[in-house]
Amino acid sequence: MKKITMFTMASCPYCRVAHRWMDQLLESHPEFKDIQMEIIDEVQHPDIANDYDYWFVPTYYVGDHKVHEGAASKKIIKKVFEQASQ
Repeated sequence: MKKITMFTMASCPYCRVAHRWMDQLLESHPEFKDIQMEIIDEVQHPDIANDYDYWFVPTYYVGDHKVHEGAASKKIIKKVFEQASQ
């Protein structure tokens, strides 16, 4: 399993929706619960965010690879979890 790193902002409406979909996926897919996740608010932790290459939130990295940037659908987020669980 690989770690998921998510970059977010509290004021981002797309991030709030992504968090809800992530919660739903974790409830409906117990196999995803063992995936290590790090959620970084780029406003609170610019020192960390500046080390990554992205422009929009939410952004997902699986391991060291950026797999999605910007508004996400539930289907996209499920693919992120699936990539991390391989």
